Amino acid sequence: MTHDRIHRDPAVMVGKPVIKGTRITVELLLRECAAGLTPAEIVEAYPHITEADIQAALAYAADYLSHEGLVAAE
Repeated sequence: MTHDRIHRDPAVMVGKPVIKGTRITVELLLRECAAGLTPAEIVEAYPHITEADIQAALAYAADYLSHEGLVAAE
């Protein structure tokens, strides 16, 4: 699957996937969601992204995990 809003470049954030045109990583957005922030609160904190960018990050992470196997959890 193609993720048009997600970009990876070794010169940007050490190659971590980011929202295209930003240095905001998919990891950061996942952590903010996991901390209980709503998409509106995340956009308020990072006004140069959109709720669609957050949804793209979630979709990217889901696709990544579906192709990588299970993640250990306790």
